[in-house]
Amino acid sequence: MNELIQNPVVIAIAAIVVVLLLYLLLRPKQRITLSDDGTVRPHMVLPTEGKGLADEAAAAVGDVAGEILDAQVHAELPGASGPPDDLQVLKGVGPKLAAMLNERGLTRFDQIAGLSEGQVEALDASLGAFRGRLTRDKIVEQADYLARGDRDGFEAKFGKL
Repeated sequence: MNELIQNPVVIAIAAIVVVLLLYLLLRPKQRITLSDDGTVRPHMVLPTEGKGLADEAAAAVGDVAGEILDAQVHAELPGASGPPDDLQVLKGVGPKLAAMLNERGLTRFDQIAGLSEGQVEALDASLGAFRGRLTRDKIVEQADYLARGDRDGFEAKFGKL
C-alpha cells in the first residue's frame, strides 16, 4: 500500500481525478432566463379566433344552444360586442400584459369585467411573469368601472386615468 502511494503515476492520476471533480463541482453554471420575447415557433402559437365561416357557425350554434340551455354562450366569444378597448388604460397593464390579454381573446373592458373567479384564476396561471397581477392590481374591478363608463367612480377609487 505504501508503494502505491509513492508511485508517481498513481499520484498523477489521483491529482487529475481531483481536478476534474473540482471543476465539475465549482464550474460556473449556465444561467437561463425565460421571457415572453423569445422566438415563437409555429407549434407554439395559440389558435386565435377569426371572422371566418367556421367562427360564424360556432357563434350560431352557441346562440341556439344558449337559448336551449338558458345561457349566454355567444357573449363569451371574443369580438362579440364591439371594437377593442385600450387595455393599457388599466392601472398595472402595460404593453406586454395588454398583448398577452389580447392573444387570449380579451380585447375589451366588458370581457375582463365579466370574467368569473375560476376564469381569472385560469387566466392568471397562464400569464407567466405577470402571475398575480390581475388580483393584486384589481384589474377586473377596474375594467368593470370602465365597461360601465363610470370614469368618475374609477378615478375616485384608482386615481386619474
